[in-house]
Formats: sequence, structure tokens, C-alpha cells
Amino acid sequence: MANNNARTRYAPSPTGFMHVGNLRTALYEYLVAKSQGGKFILRIEDTDRERLVEGAVDVIYNTLKLAGLKHDEGPDIGGDFGPYVQSERKDMYLPYAEQLIKEGKAYRCFCSKERLEQIQSETVGGGYDRHCRDLPQEEIDRLLAEGVPYVIRQKMPIEGSTTFVDAVYGEITVDNTELQDQILIKTDGYPTYNFANVIDDHTMGINYVVRGCEYLSSTPKYNLLYEAFGWEIPTYIHLPLIMGKDEDGNVSKLSKRHGATGFYDLIDEGYLPEAIINYIALLGWCPKDNQEIFTLEELEKEFDIKGISKSPSVFDYDKLSWFNGEYIKAMTPEQFTEVAMPYYKQVFGDKEMTFEKFAEILQKRTTQLTQIPEMLDFFAELPEYGTELFVNKKSKTNLENAPALLREAYERLKAMPEWTSTAIHDCLINMAVEKELKNGTVMWPVRIAAAGKTVTPGGAVEILDILGREESLNRLEKGLEKF
Repeated sequence: MANNNARTRYAPSPTGFMHVGNLRTALYEYLVAKSQGGKFILRIEDTDRERLVEGAVDVIYNTLKLAGLKHDEGPDIGGDFGPYVQSERKDMYLPYAEQLIKEGKAYRCFCSKERLEQIQSETVGGGYDRHCRDLPQEEIDRLLAEGVPYVIRQKMPIEGSTTFVDAVYGEITVDNTELQDQILIKTDGYPTYNFANVIDDHTMGINYVVRGCEYLSSTPKYNLLYEAFGWEIPTYIHLPLIMGKDEDGNVSKLSKRHGATGFYDLIDEGYLPEAIINYIALLGWCPKDNQEIFTLEELEKEFDIKGISKSPSVFDYDKLSWFNGEYIKAMTPEQFTEVAMPYYKQVFGDKEMTFEKFAEILQKRTTQLTQIPEMLDFFAELPEYGTELFVNKKSKTNLENAPALLREAYERLKAMPEWTSTAIHDCLINMAVEKELKNGTVMWPVRIAAAGKTVTPGGAVEILDILGREESLNRLEKGLEKF
């Protein structure tokens, strides 16, 4: 069902790092909105002044851009519900809290820090004892006149229970005795995270709230605020945890010890943004059929809240590498050359090479772009190697026949009028046919001399073609000198 009024928001704090979990939340918020023809809003929550990191807002913009998640409203593009930065909204919150005081749903709490610390140490569970909840009005007026600092707390129900429905976890009920009188406005006049969140979501028309399941337990607090104001409660979608595999085979919450967990770290490890997004989409969501490769446009069409799972998903780096490999294979040679270029430069510096020829040998074999330098290093410089590399059972080469085969291949290649991949191929295959040998028996010694290593992307023909006539013959001569 298309709900053109579906409005979701991604509300990160600018702390300088985009974890896989945050990215998945942003992606699902985007997909919940887009799959229903709705709007995806970006809001920056910067009220926790101590945690702010210089330049972190740019990280948020750049990440969303790289991931392809375009927001419809936000601090950089505006919209009808701004401002979209929490600190610029700071004068909005107090009037709402004061409205609740007038209606008898909130109160000023003048308790000192020392008193609160004492209660915490003395009571089980460390809750607030509601000391200021029913202060007489003249006492409140006296404290206000004296300028005693205060916070504003919400009067929570003392008995009964609060029930809410989550789109993933179903109906959840919490005993009201477990809920403390939550602080709405701190002594500095700034709102608490929970209070600002509810006011912002309501005033921005957000009707789908998507977040990690660690927020499940605070949802009744949000709902009691919506109810206190008489506002419509949004649809909640809590997402399952993302776990990582420990060395002992057990799983625990995904953290740095499992490997890279930041979006930029994964890109630095040679994963493509599109592959990361595709893989993350399937961490906790299951499509109707068994399709695995999705473009973002396809995800927008296919995504359905009903497919979100309750059970935690495990971030599997091997699976991510498989996705990455599929994306790399599907590229045109030009696209591959473009993403591989920084890695080519690591190997060759500014040296001119026929880079497009590398696509042919690398695309099928690459699962992370960071593997490229190691696969190509021998093109830049012939490694040191010993004659034992010429011995290969499968190719039937040994230290007796290898020098003779290499010598003949060298002479034949040297005599070729033109140096092309077809000419090299025909030259070596004809030699095998004439001498009644397996192709591999001729190719193995040639490839070892050309590359100086047993595992290479591409075979003898591709390597000689890329190296060119002069360098190839030079390397085959060096191989012969070893005998």
C-alpha cells in the first residue's frame, strides 16, 4: 500500500563515525519511506554538546551521498519543517514542557545533585523518589524566587501498565512501576534526548520511527509523552541487533574486534559502496523470493516492513566479499579501471601502463579492491625467485625439461613480427602441438620466468601481452640465466 504521507527521519549525532548499525538504520528509514512513496528526512541531533566532533556533520552528508541515500528535507536543502538542526530548535522545547506543567502532567524538581546522589545510593534500582512531585504552590514560588536551579520532570503513571505495538516485535507491555519520572528539561534549559526527540518527530510530521531494538525499553516513555500532549503515536519499527563472529565461533554485538565496522573503514578495505548497501539491506530483512543482488532502486520497490526479522543478524565479512566480487564482475572494464586506479597507482606510481588490459585478468578474481596491489606487484618489478618454481607436477615440468622449453619459447617469441595477445597465444600453442606436449607444459615455464611467482592473475599469454615485447624477452632471458 503506497502511503504518500509516510515520513521517516534519520537523526544522527555528529560524533564523527558512521557505524554499520547506524548505516543500516538510515537505509531502512530510507526504504520504509521510499517503498511507500513517502519522504526521508535528515535531522542533525547535536544537543549532546560534549560528544560533538569537528567535521562530523560532513561525514554524515558524505556517507549518505556515497551510499546513495538522498534525503528529501534536511539542514542543507531545507523544507517546510525546519530548522533541521536540533541546537537551532532549542527555544521550541521549554514552552511544551511548561504547557505540561500547567496541565498538571509535569513538575519542577528542585532536588540538588547531592540529594539525588544520596537517594541513588540508598534505594534499590536507584530511582528518583518523586520528592518534588506534589510540592505546595507557595513552596514552588519561594524556590523560584530564590533562583534555585530546577529540572522539569514528567509525572509518570504510578500504577497499571503501558502497552505499545511494534511493527517487528508485536505487542510489548511495561509495568508503570518501572518507569521513573523522566526529566524533560535539564537545569541548563536544554531538553533531554527523549523529550527533544518526541517534540521534533511530532512537529516534523514523522509517523514512522525506525531505530535499533536497544530503544525498545524506552518506547513507553515516548508514548506517555505523545499521550500527555494528545498527539498521534507513530508506527514503531525496532531493528534486530547486528552481531559479529568471535574467534571461538560464538557471536557478540558487532564491534571493532570483529573487523572494520565503519562505512569508511569498509570502503578503505576495498569494498564498493553499492555492495555494502546491498549486503546491509539483507542484515535483518528478507525479500519475498531468494534474490540477493539488488540495486537501491530495486530495494525501494521490493522492501516491505513485514520482511524485517526479530532475530539478530551476523555480519559476515566473507559474504560481504562475495557480494563485492559480484558487483566487480558486473562492471564494465571502464568502470573497473576507474575504481581500481588508486590501487594501480600504489603499484606503478605515475608510470604509464595499458591499464584497461588489467580489467580482463582482475575482474573475475577480485573480491576486495585492496587485493589488487598484491596481485599486480610482479608487473612493476620481477620478484627474486628460485628455479624450484619451474617444477610443476600437473604441467609435467621439471628442472630437466624446463630450460629447453623456455629456450625454445624465447626464440619463437623473439622471432614474432608483431606482439599481440593472439600472436603470443598462437605461437605458444603451435609449439605445444608440434612437440606433442600439453599446453601447460609449454606455458608453465614461460609464466614463471615472466612473473617470478606461481600464483598470478592471468596466464602466460596475458602477462606477456601486458609486459610488452622488450620487458617480456628481458625476463625470459633472466629465467634462462638461472639454469
